[in-house]
Amino acid sequence: MRKVIFAINITTDGCCSHMDMIPDDGLHKYFTDLLRAAGVILYGRITYQLMVPFWPDVAREQSESEVTNEFAQVFTSLEKILFSSTLKQVEDSNTRLTTNSLANEVTSLKKQPGKDIFIGSLSLATQLSEFDLIDEYRFVVHPVIAGKGPKLFDKIKLQERLLLDFFGSETLQSGIVALHYKRNK
Repeated sequence: MRKVIFAINITTDGCCSHMDMIPDDGLHKYFTDLLRAAGVILYGRITYQLMVPFWPDVAREQSESEVTNEFAQVFTSLEKILFSSTLKQVEDSNTRLTTNSLANEVTSLKKQPGKDIFIGSLSLATQLSEFDLIDEYRFVVHPVIAGKGPKLFDKIKLQERLLLDFFGSETLQSGIVALHYKRNK
């Protein structure tokens, strides 16, 4: 069965704003390696619009470092499913827009053959955690105190705590620490 994996950049004070992160080659290599195991990425509208068309443009123009361009190419090649009730169409050929139930869509995807399912959106991850549908969490902690920004579970409170088993960590040259947890079953 396919795994559902949530990977998120986060500051040391728990904020998840893209504006306060350290986007270096080490970070892009880490996420490139993760995405090679992905078959599909699920997005909500806000995060999707931060990622597309930015990364497809980088992939096409090869306008960044070699490592960052590679991330852009891997990201762009992946199928994306966009959950939105406000958008009516998307221009990216690798994106499918849906209004289906998130839980039903993920349950169906897990049963299909293929590579892992990645969650690229804070709001979707929060909802999927509520439904106990995330198998692995990867918290990529940046050595930054932001003092502002969205946080995991800001809008939804878990009914009960979610226990995770530590699976490993990696420290990047910039001081970013990537923590890997699996859902405690």
